[in-house]
Amino acid sequence: MIKVGDPIPNVTVTAATAAGPEAMETDAIFKGKKVVLFAVPGAFTPTCSARHLPGFVENVEAIKAKGVDSVACIAVNDAFVMGAWAKDQGTEGKILMLADGSGTFAKAMGLELDLVARGLGIRSQRYALIAENGVVTFLGVEEAGAFEASKAETVLAAL
Repeated sequence: MIKVGDPIPNVTVTAATAAGPEAMETDAIFKGKKVVLFAVPGAFTPTCSARHLPGFVENVEAIKAKGVDSVACIAVNDAFVMGAWAKDQGTEGKILMLADGSGTFAKAMGLELDLVARGLGIRSQRYALIAENGVVTFLGVEEAGAFEASKAETVLAAL
């Protein structure tokens, strides 16, 4: 599992943009920038939609006021689902919505979550991180069923 002081692995993810899916290298997202990234097990799922993403939408300006260049959300969903979730949650211009459709990023981070028995496949654990120039400076990974270490208020306090 990735830890504080480790570099973010460079993999291709897909951004859900107004113009449609756009492939992006994680190096382009993180290098030379201060970025907050939070990961959710799935778009449109209860905690993710009711608490996790809305918390970052509500606090994005306060987070950016602490010198953060961008705030991104990633899930093991396709870009079309992430785009629909972005519209549903009003993230446009606030949160970069990233699709990790095959779980490549989650696996590279060592933060994959096996939900096969529940019919959900391999997903990402719920976590949040702060990275400066592509290096993790804060990492909050949730225990199963918890929602404290990765919420927007915890990240804001860590900044």
